Amino acid sequence: MPVNSFENYPMSWKPDITSMTPPLYKSLASALEEDISNGILKPGDKLPPQRELADFLDINLSTITRAFKICELKGLISGHTGRGTYISSDVHISSKLLCSDSNNSYIDMGAAYPIYEQNKYIIEFMKKILKKTNIDNLLKYAEPCGLLSHRIIAQKYLKNFNINTCPENIMISSGSQNALAIILTSLFNPGDKIATDHLTYPALKTLANALGIRLIPLPLVKDKIDFKAFDSLCKNENLKGIYLIPELNNPTTHSMTLNEKKNIAHLIKENNLIFIEDGIYSFVAEHDSMPIASLIPEQSLYICSVSKSLCAGLRIGFMVIPDKFKVKVEEGIYNINLVTSPFNAEIVCQMIESGLANKILKERKEMTLKRNEIVDEILRDNIILGNKYSPFRWLNLPENMDSQVFENAAKIKGVKVYCASRFAVGNSNFAPAVRLSICSPKNISELKKGLHILNTLL
Repeated sequence: MPVNSFENYPMSWKPDITSMTPPLYKSLASALEEDISNGILKPGDKLPPQRELADFLDINLSTITRAFKICELKGLISGHTGRGTYISSDVHISSKLLCSDSNNSYIDMGAAYPIYEQNKYIIEFMKKILKKTNIDNLLKYAEPCGLLSHRIIAQKYLKNFNINTCPENIMISSGSQNALAIILTSLFNPGDKIATDHLTYPALKTLANALGIRLIPLPLVKDKIDFKAFDSLCKNENLKGIYLIPELNNPTTHSMTLNEKKNIAHLIKENNLIFIEDGIYSFVAEHDSMPIASLIPEQSLYICSVSKSLCAGLRIGFMVIPDKFKVKVEEGIYNINLVTSPFNAEIVCQMIESGLANKILKERKEMTLKRNEIVDEILRDNIILGNKYSPFRWLNLPENMDSQVFENAAKIKGVKVYCASRFAVGNSNFAPAVRLSICSPKNISELKKGLHILNTLL
């Protein structure tokens, strides 16, 4: 029987185990998931301490620990050393942002699509590629890391982002999400912990959950990384890695200063972490920027995808892998892709070599600049973050407004936006805000209409 009396003791969760079937830890995990699903436990609720719950239920502490572990790996709860265990902030919100929707009447400012107008150039360019006499070689199996000729072109392209490497350290992936999947499956195991921004790329969250990898939100002070607390976090949480988008973080649009990058690089090196740098939005950096990966190349894996900058459908990305990780990552490419399409890589590489890539990038930046000017004008009375080339903006809402409620209200009015909860890691605290993907509306007229609708809701 329990050591203590719980008759009048307040507890946030008191499951009934009398009808549960063995194994008890699995039944407890199912009960916790059900109570979260039914709204009995809400996002941000703190669960009882494990020892206290074990005493209340009169069961072994290890049973509670195993049940919590199952729910933690599913992303339902988030435990923090010294703070306790909480229901995750995003537990009722889908992190899947590219959703098929039969209703095309919405003005879509949710999913972060690039401007597609330049695809007409790519279609014509592909016709020229198809006329090449050696096209047959691109339709055969190739080495997992990609053709050497493609990696040589990638090496030159990466210099645009201040990444200096050699073809032997470059591997070609099917976009950034594929690169992330390869890296996580190659270098991490279920139960490993990776630190990331408290609001981060949602597909990282879904991938980590699928692989049983725990994401730990970085500690903040005045909306910036608290480096002293991060050093403690590395030791207390036994972190294995860290994932960041230093240029135009998705969704907050924050770009790290050089000083911030140097500080985080120092701590990554000191704590011997595996660093994953996502350079997906480096092409819209306002100034010549130094990647963190260039400061600590021996511990960094750099991802550069062309999905946002050049063409989403070709699904090509470049990974820069240090020598000590090359064998494992190459095995990961083989296990997941076998090979990355040489034909698609050829199109992208020839676009880069011919100058078409620069033409597309220049046009897209000009069109994005024009869209941002419209955003700044229509929403001028609000706090909206992002630089002049940002393909998405971070709209801060009034303090008394719930971001999920705002997302739902906007959808009722015919506009899709994504609330902060979709991007939240664990039990992160965040101010109410929504992400506006300003390049996703089909044209300027649709963008203006959507912004005016949102303005009426603020």
